[in-house]
Amino acid sequence: MEVFSKTDIGLVRNENQDSSAYSVISSDCAWAVICDGMGGAHGGKTASSSAVKYISEYIGREYKDDMDNEALCEMLIAAVDGANLTVYKLAMEDYELAGMGTTCDLVFVRSEIAHVVHVGDSRTYSIRNGKILQITEDHSLVQEMVRRGELTPDQAMKHPNKNLITRALGISHEVHIDYIEAEFSEGDRLLICSDGLSNYVSKADMVRTVEENDGDIIIDTLIEIAKRHGGHDNITVTVIY
Repeated sequence: MEVFSKTDIGLVRNENQDSSAYSVISSDCAWAVICDGMGGAHGGKTASSSAVKYISEYIGREYKDDMDNEALCEMLIAAVDGANLTVYKLAMEDYELAGMGTTCDLVFVRSEIAHVVHVGDSRTYSIRNGKILQITEDHSLVQEMVRRGELTPDQAMKHPNKNLITRALGISHEVHIDYIEAEFSEGDRLLICSDGLSNYVSKADMVRTVEENDGDIIIDTLIEIAKRHGGHDNITVTVIY
């Protein structure tokens, strides 16, 4: 199992407020996390980097090879819960950080299962045999409008409020976390990204890039496509296969 990851400031922003980390534990076990921060001059970067640091250290300390899937699920949710409290407390202690928060997509792959913990509008996709499946569902205003039938998915992509999210780490002392299990088979590729990628790169381009390339070339190509289509946001992308 291999993981490739990169974050890029994009073409417009003055600071990269995305953060990411990953670890390959064994030949059939790896994890990756992406957080996209928001809030204030330095709040977004503080939120995302603090969350990634907490999650990375928590997994490193708590994961055991003999955990069953239920225990693994509990550990991953506890890691994100703890990251939420960490960011929330930092915001409460420093008025310059008030209101900061971050999205979070944490993916832990072991054997034939991808365990996905999700908050916000960063995304996790599965690509298999030329087809792409979005595993996560955005916690955003426009996604709620799509769910109610008020917008089509294509309209949501161009909506002026597409970046307004309804859930994030650090906004409250409690956060509602999505947990999803997805099948992971040989040949599958998982793509985890911030909205700086998903808002600018089509699903067709994602599939084509992932299937025609390997390793860092996948990451670099996807980032270049996002920049070519505007690059107005920070861009972070991770691929596991």
